Amino acid sequence: MTTHVEPAGGESAQVLEFPQFPTGLPIGDHWVAAPAAEDVRFPYDGTLVARAPIGDADLARRAVDAAVAVREQVGRLPSHTRRAALLATHEAITSKRADFERLLVLETGKPLVDCRVEVDRTLLTLLTAAEEVARLHGETVPLDLLPTGEGLLGFWTRKPIGVVVGIAGFNYPLLLAAHKVAPSLAAGCPVVVKPAPQTPLATLWLVHLLREALRAAGAPQAAVQLVTGGAEVGAALTCDRRIGAVSFTGSAAVGHRIARDAAPTKVLLELGSNAALVVAADADLDAAADAVVRGGYYASGQACISVQRVIVVDAVREEFLARLAERVAQVVVGDPRDPDTRVSALIDQRSTERVRGWLDEAVAAGASLVAGGKVTDGVIEPTVLLDVDRALPVWGEEVFGPVVAVRSVPDLETAFDLVNDSRYGLHASVYTSALDTAFAAVDRLEVGGVVVNEVPGFRSDVMPYGGVKDSGAGREGPRFAIEELTVTRMAVIRPTTAQTTAQTTASTTTPTTKKP
Repeated sequence: MTTHVEPAGGESAQVLEFPQFPTGLPIGDHWVAAPAAEDVRFPYDGTLVARAPIGDADLARRAVDAAVAVREQVGRLPSHTRRAALLATHEAITSKRADFERLLVLETGKPLVDCRVEVDRTLLTLLTAAEEVARLHGETVPLDLLPTGEGLLGFWTRKPIGVVVGIAGFNYPLLLAAHKVAPSLAAGCPVVVKPAPQTPLATLWLVHLLREALRAAGAPQAAVQLVTGGAEVGAALTCDRRIGAVSFTGSAAVGHRIARDAAPTKVLLELGSNAALVVAADADLDAAADAVVRGGYYASGQACISVQRVIVVDAVREEFLARLAERVAQVVVGDPRDPDTRVSALIDQRSTERVRGWLDEAVAAGASLVAGGKVTDGVIEPTVLLDVDRALPVWGEEVFGPVVAVRSVPDLETAFDLVNDSRYGLHASVYTSALDTAFAAVDRLEVGGVVVNEVPGFRSDVMPYGGVKDSGAGREGPRFAIEELTVTRMAVIRPTTAQTTAQTTASTTTPTTKKP
């Protein structure tokens, strides 16, 4: 496929070269014609990027049929085959990384700097999943801790959970798909991935490269499939009783519905949040202000662990706000293809209108605008709200835009209580110079990850990542996802009398060879 997009400033057109996907989807061992196609447009200016194939429920069922058909074969693939396919895909993306970065900018509208980070993290995820193949093993169990277990041999091993359905969000389409696909293959599970309707292209390319690597390794390409489409496709995939696990990244409302509809199938949920950053009285205020800007506006605020709520101890409120306002004014807003841009258009106009409505509602209810609040050329300016009513969505729900809300509290105890006063619990951070405050935060904050003196959006792709409460269930990160996608199988063996007698006889009748 060749895609032409006019850059800003009247430069010559960009041209990206990547495989011809628009007429088909990777179902079974082949590319199958899709029943429809839809425009993928550059969120910044609406330019056509490509025509993408749109699947339906029938293709989703065909994909599940194909995955079930190869389930046992994929589960028996040698470790070296699974590892080789992941490493080959890592190598292929590395060789095409510049085109992947540009494609991600075009289909997501995210700033180039964030798309470069996404490719880096995708490569690490593939590499780490390949390494985890060698660590997929079990242990022996001392069954003779009770007399009834004397003479028994016990050990457990890990077996693939079966067919996995991976559903990814639009904000990091390549990385989120990699976190579904790579651990599934490493675990020996066929996987059917469904990208977000707005951003299918980079995921299609990832799946194409992985299937090529599987084919070269002599493995079935049906081990990794992809179906695009809307809710009917998602329902056909997640409600099929033959599925072993569903791994979903997206909104809490959709995740909860999937969990209900898919029961009793295992469901792993990486859902929304409204990540909090606490500024203690002894914090490095320059570092904290920098963190709010870095952590609140990367990916134009479209990240589930971007800074949304900032809770400042009263003693440093005014000084912190002054430093924050100064830094927000320096954030570059505009064309995401510009390497200096940090905030650009959201994924679509509907999202922009929603966020603008939440801002207007907050200001009407008494919140103050410290910075931003306007929409210029379709882009929401980096915004800081002060003293937002805690009952409003811009404080209590997930904004998913370049908006930070600040409140002050008298002390750290109140700050921690305010962090926990949320239906979400993914990541939170605290800025402090006191070790006891850091440990108190780790102990008290009801979240999946506590980050000290760094943004709550910090995530290494090798660490366990996930939330509590409405932020989800289960953990990602290749090692931890593989554990989620495998089941323990216990083996208990009592040698028979005949076996014991034969072994004893063999040991007593074997001649010994004397040295000359």
